Amino acid sequence: MSALVWVVGVLALVLGMPARAGSGPSAWGLGAMEKVRPQTPPGDGSRVQLFAARNEFVSFQVGLHGGDWGWPGVSARLSALEGPGRIEGGDLVLYRETLVPVAHQSLSGVEVGAWPDGLVPDTDETVGEKRLAFPLDVPAHESRALWVDVHVPMGAPPGDYHGSVEVVGGGSFARVEVSLTVVDWVMPSTSSLRTSFSVWTPSLCMAFTGQRECSREEQLRLSSDFLKLGLEHRITLSSRFDPQDRPDWATFDTWWGPYVEGLAPLRLPGARMTSVEYLGDFTAEALADFGVQAGARGWLPRALSFPGDEPPYGISFDEVRARARLSRQAEPRLRTVLTISSLQELERQGLSELIDIATVTVIWLYTMPEQRVGAGAISRYEAFLGRRERELWVYQSCVTHGCGGAAPGGDWPSYMVDRPSSSARALEWISFQVGATGELYYQVAQMLSTAWTNQNAFGGFGDGTLFYPGTVSAIGGSTGVPLPSMRLKLIRLGMQDYEWLKAVGDAGDAAFARGVAQELIPTPWQVPGDGELFERSRVLLIQRYLTLMGAAVPESVTAYLREHPGPPTRDLFTPVRSAE
Repeated sequence: MSALVWVVGVLALVLGMPARAGSGPSAWGLGAMEKVRPQTPPGDGSRVQLFAARNEFVSFQVGLHGGDWGWPGVSARLSALEGPGRIEGGDLVLYRETLVPVAHQSLSGVEVGAWPDGLVPDTDETVGEKRLAFPLDVPAHESRALWVDVHVPMGAPPGDYHGSVEVVGGGSFARVEVSLTVVDWVMPSTSSLRTSFSVWTPSLCMAFTGQRECSREEQLRLSSDFLKLGLEHRITLSSRFDPQDRPDWATFDTWWGPYVEGLAPLRLPGARMTSVEYLGDFTAEALADFGVQAGARGWLPRALSFPGDEPPYGISFDEVRARARLSRQAEPRLRTVLTISSLQELERQGLSELIDIATVTVIWLYTMPEQRVGAGAISRYEAFLGRRERELWVYQSCVTHGCGGAAPGGDWPSYMVDRPSSSARALEWISFQVGATGELYYQVAQMLSTAWTNQNAFGGFGDGTLFYPGTVSAIGGSTGVPLPSMRLKLIRLGMQDYEWLKAVGDAGDAAFARGVAQELIPTPWQVPGDGELFERSRVLLIQRYLTLMGAAVPESVTAYLREHPGPPTRDLFTPVRSAE
Protein backbone atom coordinates (compact mmCIF):
# COMPACT_ATOMS: atom_id res chain seq x y z
CA MET A 1 0.00 0.00 0.00
CA SER A 2 2.06 0.92 0.04
CA ALA A 3 1.39 -0.77 2.91
CA LEU A 4 1.91 -4.24 2.67
CA VAL A 5 -0.35 -5.82 5.12
CA TRP A 6 0.48 -9.30 6.26
CA VAL A 7 -2.43 -10.68 8.23
CA VAL A 8 -1.58 -13.47 10.60
CA GLY A 9 -2.86 -15.02 13.78
CA VAL A 10 -6.27 -16.04 14.96
CA LEU A 11 -9.58 -14.32 15.58
CA ALA A 12 -9.04 -11.01 17.35
CA LEU A 13 -9.47 -11.23 21.08
CA VAL A 14 -12.85 -10.11 22.32
CA LEU A 15 -13.24 -9.87 26.06
CA GLY A 16 -15.77 -8.73 28.60
CA MET A 17 -18.83 -10.01 26.80
CA PRO A 18 -21.85 -10.79 28.97
CA ALA A 19 -22.96 -14.41 28.97
CA ARG A 20 -25.44 -14.70 26.10
CA ALA A 21 -26.44 -17.35 23.65
CA GLY A 22 -24.82 -17.22 20.20
CA SER A 23 -21.56 -15.73 19.00
CA GLY A 24 -20.42 -12.29 20.09
CA PRO A 25 -18.93 -9.37 18.19
CA SER A 26 -15.41 -9.62 16.79
CA ALA A 27 -12.68 -7.55 15.16
CA TRP A 28 -9.90 -8.55 12.82
CA GLY A 29 -7.06 -6.97 10.87
CA LEU A 30 -6.82 -6.98 7.08
CA GLY A 31 -5.03 -5.14 4.31
CA ALA A 32 -6.15 -2.17 2.26
CA MET A 33 -6.89 -4.31 -0.80
CA GLU A 34 -10.22 -5.79 0.30
CA LYS A 35 -13.64 -4.21 0.55
CA VAL A 36 -15.65 -5.12 3.64
CA ARG A 37 -19.33 -5.18 2.76
CA PRO A 38 -22.21 -5.91 5.15
CA GLN A 39 -22.32 -9.54 4.03
CA THR A 40 -18.55 -10.07 4.45
CA PRO A 41 -17.99 -12.90 6.97
CA PRO A 42 -15.82 -12.18 10.03
CA GLY A 43 -12.09 -12.65 9.50
CA ASP A 44 -9.49 -14.26 11.72
CA GLY A 45 -6.44 -11.98 11.61
CA SER A 46 -5.31 -10.53 14.94
CA ARG A 47 -2.19 -8.83 13.57
CA VAL A 48 -1.14 -6.78 10.55
CA GLN A 49 2.40 -6.39 9.25
CA LEU A 50 3.27 -3.24 7.33
CA PHE A 51 6.35 -2.26 5.33
CA ALA A 52 7.16 1.32 4.37
CA ALA A 53 9.84 3.78 3.42
CA ARG A 54 10.28 6.96 5.36
CA ASN A 55 7.82 9.61 4.12
CA GLU A 56 5.46 6.95 2.79
CA PHE A 57 1.82 6.37 3.70
CA VAL A 58 0.73 2.83 4.51
CA SER A 59 -2.83 1.72 5.17
CA PHE A 60 -4.76 -1.19 6.60
CA GLN A 61 -8.27 -1.97 7.83
CA VAL A 62 -9.91 -3.29 10.95
CA GLY A 63 -12.97 -5.40 10.22
CA LEU A 64 -15.87 -5.41 12.69
CA HIS A 65 -18.64 -7.99 12.92
CA GLY A 66 -21.77 -7.66 15.03
CA GLY A 67 -22.10 -11.34 15.87
CA ASP A 68 -25.51 -12.62 16.83
CA TRP A 69 -26.64 -9.60 18.84
CA GLY A 70 -24.85 -6.60 17.36
CA TRP A 71 -22.09 -4.31 18.61
CA PRO A 72 -23.32 -0.86 19.70
CA GLY A 73 -21.28 2.24 20.50
CA VAL A 74 -18.00 1.13 18.94
CA SER A 75 -14.93 3.37 19.17
CA ALA A 76 -11.29 2.73 18.31
CA ARG A 77 -7.87 4.24 18.81
CA LEU A 78 -4.26 3.76 17.78
CA SER A 79 -2.22 5.91 20.14
CA ALA A 80 1.27 5.33 18.71
CA LEU A 81 3.68 2.99 16.97
CA GLU A 82 6.89 2.67 18.95
CA GLY A 83 10.30 1.32 18.00
CA PRO A 84 13.56 3.13 17.24
CA GLY A 85 11.36 6.24 17.21
CA ARG A 86 7.72 7.07 17.85
CA ILE A 87 5.00 7.61 15.25
CA GLU A 88 1.97 9.41 16.65
CA GLY A 89 -0.42 12.35 16.37
CA GLY A 90 -1.36 13.50 12.87
CA ASP A 91 0.72 10.72 11.30
CA LEU A 92 -1.93 8.23 12.47
CA VAL A 93 -5.51 8.71 11.22
CA LEU A 94 -8.46 6.40 11.88
CA TYR A 95 -11.56 6.55 9.69
CA ARG A 96 -15.00 5.01 9.78
CA GLU A 97 -15.80 3.51 6.40
CA THR A 98 -19.27 4.56 5.25
CA LEU A 99 -21.46 2.45 3.02
CA VAL A 100 -22.68 4.01 -0.22
CA PRO A 101 -25.89 2.64 -1.82
CA VAL A 102 -25.00 1.51 -5.34
CA ALA A 103 -28.33 1.20 -7.15
CA HIS A 104 -26.93 0.89 -10.69
CA GLN A 105 -23.88 -1.28 -11.21
CA SER A 106 -20.99 0.02 -13.27
CA LEU A 107 -20.62 -3.31 -15.10
CA SER A 108 -23.09 -6.11 -15.68
CA GLY A 109 -22.75 -8.89 -13.17
CA VAL A 110 -21.57 -6.59 -10.36
CA GLU A 111 -23.65 -6.73 -7.20
CA VAL A 112 -25.70 -3.66 -6.34
CA GLY A 113 -26.26 -2.67 -2.73
CA ALA A 114 -24.01 -1.17 -0.07
CA TRP A 115 -20.33 -0.66 -0.92
CA PRO A 116 -17.72 0.92 1.38
CA ASP A 117 -16.04 4.06 0.09
CA GLY A 118 -16.52 7.34 1.99
CA LEU A 119 -14.14 7.87 4.92
CA VAL A 120 -15.12 9.86 8.01
CA PRO A 121 -12.03 10.63 10.15
CA ASP A 122 -11.76 10.55 13.89
CA THR A 123 -9.68 13.73 13.58
CA ASP A 124 -9.63 15.27 10.11
CA GLU A 125 -6.33 15.86 8.30
CA THR A 126 -7.28 19.30 6.93
CA VAL A 127 -7.93 21.46 10.01
CA GLY A 128 -7.40 18.88 12.76
CA GLU A 129 -10.88 18.91 14.28
CA LYS A 130 -12.49 15.99 16.07
CA ARG A 131 -15.22 14.49 13.88
CA LEU A 132 -18.03 11.94 14.16
CA ALA A 133 -16.24 8.76 13.13
CA PHE A 134 -17.14 7.28 16.52
CA PRO A 135 -19.15 5.83 18.04
CA LEU A 136 -20.67 3.56 15.41
CA ASP A 137 -23.09 0.67 15.68
CA VAL A 138 -22.43 -2.66 13.97
CA PRO A 139 -25.71 -4.53 13.33
CA ALA A 140 -26.10 -8.18 14.22
CA HIS A 141 -24.95 -10.57 11.48
CA GLU A 142 -23.28 -7.73 9.52
CA SER A 143 -19.78 -6.38 9.03
CA ARG A 144 -18.33 -2.89 8.97
CA ALA A 145 -14.73 -1.64 8.77
CA LEU A 146 -12.31 1.03 9.88
CA TRP A 147 -9.57 2.41 7.66
CA VAL A 148 -6.21 3.33 9.20
CA ASP A 149 -3.54 5.53 7.62
CA VAL A 150 0.02 5.57 8.90
CA HIS A 151 2.42 8.20 7.59
CA VAL A 152 6.05 7.41 8.36
CA PRO A 153 7.78 10.73 9.17
CA MET A 154 10.75 11.61 7.00
CA GLY A 155 13.04 11.51 10.04
CA ALA A 156 11.79 8.20 11.47
CA PRO A 157 14.72 5.85 12.14
CA PRO A 158 14.55 2.57 10.17
CA GLY A 159 13.56 -0.50 12.15
CA ASP A 160 10.56 -2.31 13.60
CA TYR A 161 7.68 -0.42 15.21
CA HIS A 162 4.77 -1.88 17.16
CA GLY A 163 1.39 -0.76 18.46
CA SER A 164 -2.24 -1.86 18.57
CA VAL A 165 -5.67 -0.71 17.50
CA GLU A 166 -7.98 -0.99 20.49
CA VAL A 167 -11.68 -1.37 19.78
CA VAL A 168 -14.26 -0.89 22.54
CA GLY A 169 -18.03 -0.64 22.76
CA GLY A 170 -21.09 -2.21 24.36
CA GLY A 171 -19.05 -3.94 27.04
CA SER A 172 -16.74 -5.56 24.47
CA PHE A 173 -13.03 -5.06 23.85
CA ALA A 174 -10.85 -6.16 20.94
CA ARG A 175 -7.27 -5.56 19.94
CA VAL A 176 -5.51 -5.84 16.57
CA GLU A 177 -1.72 -5.78 16.83
CA VAL A 178 0.22 -3.66 14.32
CA SER A 179 3.84 -4.18 13.28
CA LEU A 180 5.59 -1.78 10.93
CA THR A 181 9.00 -2.28 9.36
CA VAL A 182 10.49 1.04 8.22
CA VAL A 183 13.19 0.57 5.58
CA ASP A 184 16.07 2.93 4.89
CA TRP A 185 14.81 4.96 1.96
CA VAL A 186 13.06 8.33 1.86
CA MET A 187 10.19 8.46 -0.62
CA PRO A 188 10.06 11.85 -2.40
CA SER A 189 7.27 14.18 -1.31
CA THR A 190 6.57 15.36 -4.86
CA SER A 191 5.38 12.56 -7.09
CA SER A 192 7.73 11.49 -9.88
CA LEU A 193 4.67 10.66 -11.99
CA ARG A 194 2.98 13.95 -12.83
CA THR A 195 -0.79 14.31 -12.51
CA SER A 196 -3.46 16.72 -13.63
CA PHE A 197 -6.82 16.00 -11.95
CA SER A 198 -9.46 18.68 -12.49
CA VAL A 199 -11.85 20.06 -9.89
CA TRP A 200 -14.78 22.32 -10.77
CA THR A 201 -15.37 24.95 -8.10
CA PRO A 202 -19.17 25.23 -8.61
CA SER A 203 -19.35 21.58 -7.53
CA LEU A 204 -17.52 22.47 -4.32
CA CYS A 205 -19.85 25.40 -3.66
CA MET A 206 -22.95 23.28 -4.31
CA ALA A 207 -21.79 20.52 -1.96
CA PHE A 208 -20.91 22.82 0.94
CA THR A 209 -23.34 25.73 0.57
CA GLY A 210 -26.22 24.35 -1.50
CA GLN A 211 -25.59 26.94 -4.23
CA ARG A 212 -23.55 26.68 -7.43
CA GLU A 213 -21.97 30.03 -6.60
CA CYS A 214 -20.50 30.92 -3.25
CA SER A 215 -18.48 33.84 -1.93
CA ARG A 216 -15.00 34.31 -3.31
CA GLU A 217 -13.54 33.73 0.14
CA GLU A 218 -15.45 30.45 0.57
CA GLN A 219 -14.53 29.31 -2.93
CA LEU A 220 -10.84 29.97 -2.31
CA ARG A 221 -10.86 28.24 1.07
CA LEU A 222 -12.59 25.16 -0.30
CA SER A 223 -10.33 25.00 -3.36
CA SER A 224 -7.26 25.31 -1.15
CA ASP A 225 -8.47 22.58 1.21
CA PHE A 226 -9.11 20.22 -1.70
CA LEU A 227 -5.71 21.01 -3.19
CA LYS A 228 -4.03 20.26 0.13
CA LEU A 229 -5.80 16.93 0.54
CA GLY A 230 -4.97 16.05 -3.06
CA LEU A 231 -1.25 16.70 -2.57
CA GLU A 232 -1.25 14.57 0.58
CA HIS A 233 -2.61 11.80 -1.62
CA ARG A 234 0.17 12.50 -4.16
CA ILE A 235 -2.09 13.95 -6.87
CA THR A 236 -2.33 17.49 -8.20
CA LEU A 237 -5.68 19.21 -8.60
CA SER A 238 -4.51 21.41 -11.42
CA SER A 239 -7.48 23.73 -12.07
CA ARG A 240 -6.68 27.04 -10.42
CA PHE A 241 -9.49 29.30 -11.67
CA ASP A 242 -12.87 28.84 -13.27
CA PRO A 243 -12.80 29.31 -17.06
CA GLN A 244 -14.64 32.64 -16.82
CA ASP A 245 -12.17 34.14 -14.33
CA ARG A 246 -9.41 36.53 -15.31
CA PRO A 247 -6.07 35.63 -13.69
CA ASP A 248 -5.64 37.45 -10.38
CA TRP A 249 -1.98 36.96 -9.53
CA ALA A 250 -2.12 38.42 -6.04
CA THR A 251 -4.85 35.91 -5.17
CA PHE A 252 -2.90 33.14 -6.85
CA ASP A 253 0.25 33.92 -4.89
CA THR A 254 -1.65 33.91 -1.61
CA TRP A 255 -3.76 30.79 -2.06
CA TRP A 256 -1.94 28.64 -4.62
CA GLY A 257 1.65 29.87 -4.46
CA PRO A 258 2.65 27.77 -1.41
CA TYR A 259 1.41 24.58 -3.09
CA VAL A 260 3.14 25.33 -6.39
CA GLU A 261 6.38 26.24 -4.63
CA GLY A 262 6.37 23.43 -2.05
CA LEU A 263 6.00 25.76 0.94
CA ALA A 264 2.61 24.65 2.26
CA PRO A 265 2.55 22.88 5.65
CA LEU A 266 1.90 19.26 4.63
CA ARG A 267 2.69 15.86 6.06
CA LEU A 268 4.70 15.38 2.86
CA PRO A 269 7.30 18.13 3.43
CA GLY A 270 7.98 20.22 0.37
CA ALA A 271 5.38 18.50 -1.83
CA ARG A 272 4.68 20.61 -4.92
CA MET A 273 2.00 20.67 -7.56
CA THR A 274 3.25 18.82 -10.63
CA SER A 275 0.99 20.73 -13.02
CA VAL A 276 -0.94 23.99 -13.29
CA GLU A 277 -3.67 24.15 -15.90
CA TYR A 278 -4.09 27.35 -17.90
CA LEU A 279 -7.78 28.25 -17.91
CA GLY A 280 -7.72 31.86 -19.04
CA ASP A 281 -8.92 33.33 -22.30
CA PHE A 282 -7.46 31.56 -25.34
CA THR A 283 -6.01 34.71 -26.89
CA ALA A 284 -2.44 35.55 -27.80
CA GLU A 285 -2.35 38.39 -25.26
CA ALA A 286 -3.66 36.29 -22.37
CA LEU A 287 -1.39 33.34 -23.15
CA ALA A 288 1.67 35.58 -23.42
CA ASP A 289 0.87 37.32 -20.12
CA PHE A 290 0.40 33.96 -18.43
CA GLY A 291 3.80 32.87 -19.70
CA VAL A 292 5.46 36.01 -18.35
CA GLN A 293 3.85 35.65 -14.93
CA ALA A 294 4.45 31.89 -14.64
CA GLY A 295 8.00 32.27 -15.90
CA ALA A 296 8.78 34.95 -13.33
CA ARG A 297 7.56 32.60 -10.60
CA GLY A 298 9.66 29.71 -11.84
CA TRP A 299 6.98 27.12 -12.59
CA LEU A 300 6.22 27.65 -16.29
CA PRO A 301 7.67 24.18 -17.15
CA ARG A 302 4.86 22.65 -15.08
CA ALA A 303 2.11 24.71 -16.71
CA LEU A 304 -0.25 23.06 -19.20
CA SER A 305 -2.30 24.46 -22.06
CA PHE A 306 -5.25 22.37 -23.30
CA PRO A 307 -6.24 23.35 -26.86
CA GLY A 308 -9.02 20.75 -26.80
CA ASP A 309 -10.38 17.57 -25.27
CA GLU A 310 -11.04 14.29 -27.11
CA PRO A 311 -11.59 15.64 -30.63
CA PRO A 312 -13.71 15.34 -32.68
CA TYR A 313 -16.24 15.06 -29.81
CA GLY A 314 -17.13 18.56 -28.67
CA ILE A 315 -14.36 20.22 -30.67
CA SER A 316 -13.10 19.69 -34.20
CA PHE A 317 -9.54 18.86 -35.14
CA ASP A 318 -9.39 22.13 -37.08
CA GLU A 319 -10.23 24.06 -33.92
CA VAL A 320 -7.65 22.11 -31.91
CA ARG A 321 -5.04 22.77 -34.55
CA ALA A 322 -5.76 26.52 -34.54
CA ARG A 323 -5.71 26.79 -30.74
CA ALA A 324 -2.53 24.73 -30.43
CA ARG A 325 -0.81 26.87 -33.07
CA LEU A 326 -1.92 30.02 -31.23
CA SER A 327 -0.53 28.69 -27.96
CA ARG A 328 2.77 27.84 -29.67
CA GLN A 329 3.12 31.28 -31.18
CA ALA A 330 2.06 33.24 -28.08
CA GLU A 331 4.09 31.29 -25.53
CA PRO A 332 6.19 28.44 -26.97
CA ARG A 333 7.40 27.42 -23.50
CA LEU A 334 3.85 26.52 -22.41
CA ARG A 335 3.34 22.76 -22.77
CA THR A 336 0.34 21.79 -24.91
CA VAL A 337 -1.73 18.77 -23.87
CA LEU A 338 -4.38 16.87 -25.84
CA THR A 339 -6.52 13.89 -24.90
CA ILE A 340 -6.84 11.75 -28.01
CA SER A 341 -7.74 8.20 -28.99
CA SER A 342 -4.28 7.31 -30.30
CA LEU A 343 -0.95 8.74 -31.36
CA GLN A 344 -1.64 7.51 -34.87
CA GLU A 345 -4.62 9.89 -34.96
CA LEU A 346 -2.36 12.69 -33.74
CA GLU A 347 -0.04 12.02 -36.69
CA ARG A 348 -2.90 11.75 -39.19
CA GLN A 349 -4.31 15.10 -38.08
CA GLY A 350 -0.96 16.86 -38.40
CA LEU A 351 -0.78 17.68 -34.70
CA SER A 352 2.50 16.01 -33.77
CA GLU A 353 4.46 19.25 -34.05
CA LEU A 354 1.88 21.20 -32.05
CA ILE A 355 1.17 18.87 -29.12
CA ASP A 356 3.81 18.23 -26.45
CA ILE A 357 1.90 15.80 -24.25
CA ALA A 358 -0.39 13.23 -25.88
CA THR A 359 -2.83 11.81 -23.34
CA VAL A 360 -4.33 8.46 -24.37
CA THR A 361 -7.09 6.62 -22.52
CA VAL A 362 -5.86 3.31 -21.19
CA ILE A 363 -8.31 1.34 -23.30
CA TRP A 364 -6.68 2.61 -26.51
CA LEU A 365 -3.06 2.05 -25.49
CA TYR A 366 -2.95 -1.28 -27.29
CA THR A 367 -5.09 -3.42 -29.53
CA MET A 368 -6.68 -6.44 -27.82
CA PRO A 369 -5.61 -9.19 -27.71
CA GLU A 370 -2.53 -9.20 -29.93
CA GLN A 371 -0.31 -6.83 -28.01
CA ARG A 372 1.24 -6.85 -24.56
CA VAL A 373 2.27 -3.94 -22.42
CA GLY A 374 5.96 -3.21 -22.69
CA ALA A 375 6.59 -5.53 -25.63
CA GLY A 376 6.00 -4.88 -29.33
CA ALA A 377 3.11 -2.56 -28.65
CA ILE A 378 5.41 0.20 -27.46
CA SER A 379 6.44 0.71 -31.09
CA ARG A 380 3.14 2.53 -31.63
CA TYR A 381 4.57 5.46 -29.67
CA GLU A 382 8.20 5.52 -30.79
CA ALA A 383 7.70 8.01 -33.63
CA PHE A 384 5.98 10.54 -31.40
CA LEU A 385 8.18 10.04 -28.33
CA GLY A 386 11.26 10.25 -30.52
CA ARG A 387 10.51 13.90 -31.12
CA ARG A 388 12.15 16.43 -28.85
CA GLU A 389 10.44 17.00 -25.48
CA ARG A 390 7.39 14.85 -26.24
CA GLU A 391 5.58 12.94 -23.50
CA LEU A 392 2.92 10.25 -23.23
CA TRP A 393 0.31 10.52 -20.47
CA VAL A 394 -2.55 8.11 -19.78
CA TYR A 395 -6.01 8.34 -18.27
CA GLN A 396 -8.95 6.12 -17.46
CA SER A 397 -12.41 7.14 -18.61
CA CYS A 398 -15.95 5.83 -18.77
CA VAL A 399 -15.00 3.81 -21.86
CA THR A 400 -13.66 1.06 -19.58
CA HIS A 401 -17.18 0.45 -18.26
CA GLY A 402 -19.03 1.37 -21.44
CA CYS A 403 -20.18 4.93 -20.63
CA GLY A 404 -23.66 3.51 -20.08
CA GLY A 405 -23.48 1.26 -23.14
CA ALA A 406 -21.63 -1.91 -23.99
CA ALA A 407 -18.43 -2.40 -22.00
CA PRO A 408 -15.30 -3.64 -23.81
CA GLY A 409 -14.77 -6.70 -21.62
CA GLY A 410 -11.73 -7.48 -19.54
CA ASP A 411 -10.55 -6.20 -16.16
CA TRP A 412 -9.38 -2.64 -16.70
CA PRO A 413 -8.15 0.05 -14.33
CA SER A 414 -11.21 1.77 -12.88
CA TYR A 415 -12.10 4.36 -10.25
CA MET A 416 -15.66 3.06 -9.78
CA VAL A 417 -16.96 2.37 -6.27
CA ASP A 418 -18.24 -1.10 -7.13
CA ARG A 419 -15.01 -2.41 -8.64
CA PRO A 420 -12.26 -4.36 -6.82
CA SER A 421 -9.70 -2.33 -4.87
CA SER A 422 -7.00 -3.39 -7.30
CA SER A 423 -8.77 -1.54 -10.14
CA ALA A 424 -8.02 1.85 -8.58
CA ARG A 425 -4.37 0.96 -7.88
CA ALA A 426 -3.46 -0.42 -11.31
CA LEU A 427 -2.95 2.52 -13.68
CA GLU A 428 0.44 3.55 -12.29
CA TRP A 429 1.88 0.08 -12.94
CA ILE A 430 0.76 0.39 -16.58
CA SER A 431 2.14 3.94 -16.80
CA PHE A 432 5.54 2.66 -15.72
CA GLN A 433 5.52 -0.11 -18.30
CA VAL A 434 4.68 2.14 -21.24
CA GLY A 435 6.99 4.96 -20.21
CA ALA A 436 4.19 7.43 -19.48
CA THR A 437 5.27 10.47 -17.49
CA GLY A 438 1.88 11.57 -16.22
CA GLU A 439 -1.78 10.77 -15.62
CA LEU A 440 -4.88 12.87 -16.15
CA TYR A 441 -8.42 12.68 -14.80
CA TYR A 442 -11.24 14.84 -16.04
CA GLN A 443 -12.94 15.58 -12.71
CA VAL A 444 -12.83 14.70 -9.00
CA ALA A 445 -16.06 16.37 -7.82
CA GLN A 446 -18.60 15.51 -10.52
CA MET A 447 -21.29 14.31 -8.08
CA LEU A 448 -19.83 15.77 -4.90
CA SER A 449 -23.08 17.26 -3.58
CA THR A 450 -24.81 13.84 -3.64
CA ALA A 451 -21.73 11.68 -3.06
CA TRP A 452 -23.08 10.06 0.10
CA THR A 453 -26.12 8.71 -1.75
CA ASN A 454 -25.61 8.86 -5.52
CA GLN A 455 -22.47 9.07 -7.69
CA ASN A 456 -23.85 7.58 -10.88
CA ALA A 457 -22.38 9.40 -13.89
CA PHE A 458 -21.60 8.32 -17.44
CA GLY A 459 -22.75 4.79 -16.66
CA GLY A 460 -20.39 4.28 -13.71
CA PHE A 461 -20.94 4.66 -9.99
CA GLY A 462 -18.20 7.03 -8.87
CA ASP A 463 -17.15 8.31 -12.30
CA GLY A 464 -15.57 11.73 -11.71
CA THR A 465 -16.07 11.77 -7.93
CA LEU A 466 -13.12 10.92 -5.68
CA PHE A 467 -13.99 13.06 -2.64
CA TYR A 468 -16.88 13.43 -0.20
CA PRO A 469 -18.32 16.62 1.29
CA GLY A 470 -17.41 16.74 4.97
CA THR A 471 -20.09 19.24 5.93
CA VAL A 472 -20.59 20.09 9.60
CA SER A 473 -24.03 18.48 9.52
CA ALA A 474 -22.54 15.24 8.19
CA ILE A 475 -19.37 14.83 10.26
CA GLY A 476 -19.58 17.38 13.10
CA GLY A 477 -16.95 19.93 14.04
CA SER A 478 -17.14 23.62 13.20
CA THR A 479 -15.69 23.74 9.67
CA GLY A 480 -16.63 21.86 6.52
CA VAL A 481 -13.72 20.00 4.92
CA PRO A 482 -13.14 17.63 1.99
CA LEU A 483 -13.03 13.95 2.84
CA PRO A 484 -11.19 11.24 0.93
CA SER A 485 -12.70 8.16 -0.64
CA MET A 486 -11.17 4.72 -0.33
CA ARG A 487 -10.48 4.97 -4.06
CA LEU A 488 -8.37 8.09 -3.50
CA LYS A 489 -6.36 6.13 -0.91
CA LEU A 490 -5.89 3.32 -3.43
CA ILE A 491 -4.73 5.75 -6.11
CA ARG A 492 -2.13 7.01 -3.63
CA LEU A 493 -0.95 3.45 -3.11
CA GLY A 494 -0.53 3.14 -6.87
CA MET A 495 1.41 6.41 -7.01
CA GLN A 496 3.71 5.08 -4.30
CA ASP A 497 4.09 1.77 -6.15
CA TYR A 498 5.36 3.83 -9.08
CA GLU A 499 7.99 5.38 -6.80
CA TRP A 500 9.24 1.91 -5.83
CA LEU A 501 9.33 0.82 -9.48
CA LYS A 502 11.31 3.92 -10.37
CA ALA A 503 13.63 3.54 -7.37
CA VAL A 504 14.58 0.00 -8.40
CA GLY A 505 15.17 1.17 -11.97
CA ASP A 506 17.24 4.16 -10.85
CA ALA A 507 19.29 1.86 -8.58
CA GLY A 508 20.38 -0.16 -11.59
CA ASP A 509 17.85 -2.92 -12.30
CA ALA A 510 15.15 -1.49 -14.54
CA ALA A 511 14.63 -4.94 -16.07
CA PHE A 512 13.63 -6.33 -12.68
CA ALA A 513 11.15 -3.48 -12.10
CA ARG A 514 9.62 -3.98 -15.54
CA GLY A 515 9.41 -7.71 -14.94
CA VAL A 516 7.58 -7.30 -11.64
CA ALA A 517 5.12 -4.89 -13.28
CA GLN A 518 4.54 -7.15 -16.28
CA GLU A 519 4.04 -10.20 -14.11
CA LEU A 520 1.40 -8.32 -12.10
CA ILE A 521 -0.43 -6.73 -15.06
CA PRO A 522 0.43 -8.43 -18.39
CA THR A 523 -1.98 -6.18 -20.35
CA PRO A 524 -4.18 -3.22 -19.35
CA TRP A 525 -7.28 -5.44 -19.53
CA GLN A 526 -5.81 -8.05 -17.16
CA VAL A 527 -5.77 -6.24 -13.83
CA PRO A 528 -5.88 -8.98 -11.16
CA GLY A 529 -8.67 -8.84 -8.64
CA ASP A 530 -6.49 -10.39 -5.93
CA GLY A 531 -5.11 -7.45 -3.96
CA GLU A 532 -2.49 -9.62 -2.31
CA LEU A 533 -0.67 -9.82 -5.66
CA PHE A 534 -0.09 -6.06 -5.50
CA GLU A 535 1.29 -6.40 -2.00
CA ARG A 536 3.67 -9.18 -2.94
CA SER A 537 4.89 -7.25 -5.98
CA ARG A 538 5.60 -4.20 -3.87
CA VAL A 539 7.58 -6.18 -1.30
CA LEU A 540 9.62 -7.76 -4.09
CA LEU A 541 10.55 -4.23 -5.17
CA ILE A 542 11.47 -3.25 -1.60
CA GLN A 543 13.67 -6.33 -1.25
CA ARG A 544 15.37 -5.71 -4.60
CA TYR A 545 16.01 -2.03 -3.87
CA LEU A 546 17.63 -2.77 -0.52
CA THR A 547 19.80 -5.46 -2.12
CA LEU A 548 20.93 -3.11 -4.90
CA MET A 549 21.85 -0.48 -2.33
CA GLY A 550 23.86 -2.99 -0.28
CA ALA A 551 21.51 -2.64 2.69
CA ALA A 552 20.42 -5.47 4.93
CA VAL A 553 17.00 -6.90 4.05
CA PRO A 554 14.86 -7.03 7.23
CA GLU A 555 13.81 -10.48 8.35
CA SER A 556 10.15 -9.41 8.23
CA VAL A 557 10.49 -8.77 4.48
CA THR A 558 12.13 -12.14 3.90
CA ALA A 559 9.53 -13.88 6.04
CA TYR A 560 6.66 -12.28 4.17
CA LEU A 561 7.99 -13.38 0.78
CA ARG A 562 8.61 -16.85 2.16
CA GLU A 563 4.99 -17.02 3.29
CA HIS A 564 3.75 -15.64 -0.05
CA PRO A 565 5.69 -17.52 -2.73
CA GLY A 566 5.24 -16.68 -6.38
CA PRO A 567 6.79 -17.55 -9.75
CA PRO A 568 10.59 -17.87 -9.97
CA THR A 569 11.00 -14.12 -10.29
CA ARG A 570 14.35 -13.71 -12.00
CA ASP A 571 13.74 -16.41 -14.63
CA LEU A 572 10.25 -15.12 -15.38
CA PHE A 573 11.17 -11.57 -16.27
CA THR A 574 12.27 -11.13 -19.86
CA PRO A 575 13.91 -7.85 -20.90
CA VAL A 576 11.50 -5.31 -22.37
CA ARG A 577 11.81 -1.68 -23.33
CA SER A 578 13.00 0.59 -20.52
CA ALA A 579 10.40 2.78 -18.83
CA GLU A 580 12.81 5.58 -18.07
